[in-house]
Amino acid sequence: MLVSYTEKNTATELGSAVTDGEPPSSIAVADPSAVDEPPSTARVAATDAHSHRVFRNDEFWKTIPSWSDLSTEQFSDWKFQVRNSVTDFAGLVHLVGGITDGAFLEDVRQGILAAPMVIRLSPYILSLIDWENPYDDPVRIQFLPVLSRKEPDHPMLRLDSLQERRDSPVHGLVHRYPGKVLFLTLDVCPVYCRFCTRSYAIGQNTGSVEKATIKASVDRWNRAFAYIASHPDVEDVVISGGDTYMLPPVQIRFIGQSLLAIPHVRRIRYATKGIAVMPTKILTHHEWREAIFHVTELGRKMSKEVCIHTHFNSTNEITDLTRQAADLLFQGGVKVRNQSVLIRGVNDDPARLVKLISQLAWMNIQPYYVYQHDMVKGVEELRTTVATNQELERRVRGSLAGFNTPLFVNDVPGGGGKRDVHSHDWYDRSTGVSIYRSPAVDSDAVYCYFDPLSRLDEIGRERWSRPEEHGRIIAEALENAGLSHLRLTM
Repeated sequence: MLVSYTEKNTATELGSAVTDGEPPSSIAVADPSAVDEPPSTARVAATDAHSHRVFRNDEFWKTIPSWSDLSTEQFSDWKFQVRNSVTDFAGLVHLVGGITDGAFLEDVRQGILAAPMVIRLSPYILSLIDWENPYDDPVRIQFLPVLSRKEPDHPMLRLDSLQERRDSPVHGLVHRYPGKVLFLTLDVCPVYCRFCTRSYAIGQNTGSVEKATIKASVDRWNRAFAYIASHPDVEDVVISGGDTYMLPPVQIRFIGQSLLAIPHVRRIRYATKGIAVMPTKILTHHEWREAIFHVTELGRKMSKEVCIHTHFNSTNEITDLTRQAADLLFQGGVKVRNQSVLIRGVNDDPARLVKLISQLAWMNIQPYYVYQHDMVKGVEELRTTVATNQELERRVRGSLAGFNTPLFVNDVPGGGGKRDVHSHDWYDRSTGVSIYRSPAVDSDAVYCYFDPLSRLDEIGRERWSRPEEHGRIIAEALENAGLSHLRLTM
């Protein structure tokens, strides 16, 4: 029951109106101007504070000459999005060669040759890049490398830094936490992120990385189901890859039904970046959407949770098409959570990050995690320091309700899993070394994260420039943390 701040005696009338007889057939919407301000409370909302409620709704794809005649219906067709995705440099030049600088494209060409990931951009995501200023565009930064901004890898970087293959009892199934497994169903995605944690396996081989393979295979999936069924501690299954957006509807249903049939599995999550980079598939691929709805409803009838975990990093990825897709999923009873990666030049600014989190919450997509950027080969210029992550968390907390405030975490190298970014046992900003423990994973181990060298002070950079200092730097950090007796895992 709502009562005006002016002490009008209307509570009795309101009570009888909503409790006597049949409920009203319509509900009147109150006029905000008629509601008195609470005493001693200043109006703090400004126009900018509501900018997260505004969604881009223009025909943005028409800036690409080849697509200038496409209607919204044609552009939104999921088959068009898949067939016209850019997968090589020649395709990129064909589409944007006439609207962006040639020197920039040459920079991209050289960047692709040195990158650990091949490129794949959906028409949706390609059209959102500001081709007049691509170097600083937060969408371009995530998906197209440029050689001129490449920084040398940290000397402590390791391919598969999270040691997923070490913790895989069955090929494509990672079992690190006692109650949860990560099920890698395939090795392709609707787009390829430059900073992919699984650059050791996802996409095609590149000049710098020969990929492991986790191809889609029913036989392999059945072995994973058998392992999960034989381990009663497992209650959570993350279905990932690659990206589950690339699974056809029949496989979405098969995998979901197979997991829900295991009695001790209580929660399954379909992991996909698709909502961020190809939201029109939700709008136009009815069979795929209905498959997700089917598994969600089946889980609900069994009192089990089925949800989607997605991956937005910038409001520049969000349009009204995104909002429409999020609305359809919400109306279909699908819970969607978001996991962002902290990326230099994309979302490492408090105002940008608060707006992203607010816009996600407005679309009923729950902000879940903000990850410290993993130590991934070939993308050192994208990483921030742990200190940056911590300060952003301080700025964000309090901006939204607690349940819509993400947890800022560091998925520490060596397989320690996700740690609250503030929970390190030691952090030296000069050398950039932070020390974490993860007793639930391994009580005898200790884990290190290393800030990017370009963000260190002169003393720290000089020490890391000398290979003979590397061991000493780590030993000092362990000693200062009082953890020299534990096993360093990297």
